[in-house]
Amino acid sequence: MIGKFVETGELARESNRRFPVRGWVGLTLVAIFWTLNWSLDGLRTHWGFFPLWVGYCLTIDALTWRRRGESLITRGPGQYVMLYVISAPAWWLFEALNCRSQNWLYQGAEHFSRSEYFVLCSVSFSTVMPAVFGTAEFVASWSWLERCCRGPRLLPSTRVLRGMFAAGALMLCLFLAWPRYFFPFLWASVFFLLEPVNVWLGHRSLLHETARGDWRLPVALSTGCLICGFFWEMWNFYSYPKWVYHVPFVDFWRVFEMPLLGYGGYVVFAWELFALHSLVTGGGRQLTRLQPDSTEDRPPLLALHPSSEVDAAKS
Repeated sequence: MIGKFVETGELARESNRRFPVRGWVGLTLVAIFWTLNWSLDGLRTHWGFFPLWVGYCLTIDALTWRRRGESLITRGPGQYVMLYVISAPAWWLFEALNCRSQNWLYQGAEHFSRSEYFVLCSVSFSTVMPAVFGTAEFVASWSWLERCCRGPRLLPSTRVLRGMFAAGALMLCLFLAWPRYFFPFLWASVFFLLEPVNVWLGHRSLLHETARGDWRLPVALSTGCLICGFFWEMWNFYSYPKWVYHVPFVDFWRVFEMPLLGYGGYVVFAWELFALHSLVTGGGRQLTRLQPDSTEDRPPLLALHPSSEVDAAKS
C-alpha cells in the first residue's frame, strides 16, 4: 500500500529508525478506547472520542517520523498543539451551516445540557485538524504522489480569484435558500470563498502549488482526509452518542452511517481545513513536507513560498 522512497538510502535510514515512544502511546490509547467505546453500554463516546483520536494522531505522526525522520510534532510541537485550538472553532463553522440543512444529527445529545454539549463537542472537534494534517503528511511520504500529481497550471490570476469568490458566494446563497437541493455546497462554498481571500491577504493557498503544475498538496490533503473519514465513520458506527445522516437523494449504499457518495465531501473538506488554517495563521510553517527530492529543498506543506510566477499572476 505504501510506496517506496525514491532513494534506496532513504529506505535504509527508515529501517534503522525505531518506532518512537509516542507511537506506542498512541497505539495503546487506540486499543483501550476503541475497545471501551464498542464494548460498554450507555453513554461513553463523549469521554472516549478525544483520547481515541489523540491516539490516532500520535500513531500517524510516529509512522511519518519513522518514514521521514521528521513529522508535525518534531518540527514544531507548539504549533502542533495550536492545531487543536484552531480545529474546534473551524468545525463549529460547519455545525452552524448544518443547522440549515440538518444533514447530520447527534443521537444522545439530549442527555447533556447546552454548556456540557458545547464543551464536550469542542474537545472532540479539536482533533480534526491534527488528524487530517497528520495523515496528509503521512500520505506525502508515498512515492506515487511524486509520480502522479503533476498537472495543468492553475494560476491565481485576478479573473480566477474573482470567479472563485463569486462562485463561492453563489453556492452559499443557494445552499442557504434551498438546502435540500444544494446541500453539497455546504462544503464547496467555504473553500471557494476562502481560497481567494487567502491569496489577497498574502497567505498560503492551494493555488500557490497549482500555479506550478504541482497538485501534490491538494491530493495529499484529500487522501489524508478520506483515510480519516473512514476511521471517523467506522468508530462512530457502534458509538453512543453518535452522529447519523439524513442526506436527500443520495441516501443509499451506506458504508457505516455515511452514504457512499457522501465520502466525496471529505475531498473538499480537506481543502477547506487548509484554507481555514491558512486564514488564521497565514500558512503555518510547521506542517507536512512533500516527497523528498535530492535536487531541491521541499518546504513544509503549509509554508508560504509563492514563486515569482504566482506573484506576477496576482499583479
